[in-house]
Amino acid sequence: MQSITTKDGTEIYYKDWGSGQPIVFHHGWPLCSDDWDTQMLYFLDQGYRVIAHDRRGHGRSSQTATGNDMDTYAADFAAVAAHLDLRDAIHVGHSTGGGEAAHYVARHGAGRVAKLALIGAVPPQMLKTAANPGGLPRDVFDGIRKGLAANRAGFYWDFPVPFYGYNRPGTPLSEAVRANWWRQAMMGGAKAQYDCIAAFSETDFTEDLKRIEVPTLVMHGDDDQIVPIADSALLSAKLLRNATLKVYKGYPHGMCTTHADVINPDLLAFFRS
Repeated sequence: MQSITTKDGTEIYYKDWGSGQPIVFHHGWPLCSDDWDTQMLYFLDQGYRVIAHDRRGHGRSSQTATGNDMDTYAADFAAVAAHLDLRDAIHVGHSTGGGEAAHYVARHGAGRVAKLALIGAVPPQMLKTAANPGGLPRDVFDGIRKGLAANRAGFYWDFPVPFYGYNRPGTPLSEAVRANWWRQAMMGGAKAQYDCIAAFSETDFTEDLKRIEVPTLVMHGDDDQIVPIADSALLSAKLLRNATLKVYKGYPHGMCTTHADVINPDLLAFFRS
């Protein structure tokens, strides 16, 4: 198993396949790098080097009780990037991973990053505050915490339904996709995943987005029930200096899985542009 050990003793698992320009994939909550399997195989076949890691507390990385915050997540990946000597890298982040990717690029990516893609991503900020009146109220995230703490397995069995839009008319539920989501989620540590709810909902990425200079593709489904588009992608595209916004009509939060046949070629076109 490929991994590095951070300064606080946390093991961060990663995959590193192929050669060529590196593409780094940052996964969503509460999943792991396996969520990118379809993209990694596709871009490997296109001649890229593909890399994905399991965030601390998720997947095969250490089930941490501390450090489950965006500053540490970004620093963890900076350690992976230094270990692999990644340069001219393209970063792709989905959901929580979009926040992690933006935080990394803004704070650690100087001289190492070529482009950024944010897919269904949580920036600028999910939580409703005085400065972010369009955000989701705190009780939404308290409900997620309550569900995780009371019955993590049951809560995670239900969560993929809105995640992939399986509750929409005419959208058949894929038991295989649901089971794979559940498998990934249950691999991680409950404490780290619980803490990560605050990390993805309360972190304000506004200054990160303003600092990012590399070309950035912002991709979002307009039927995203997990990260509503109005207070995420539409605002992020305005804050970024060099952004292209692409909105997908009717697509759900998990569109990298449900519509990989569209998302992958669109990413490829952006990478090659």
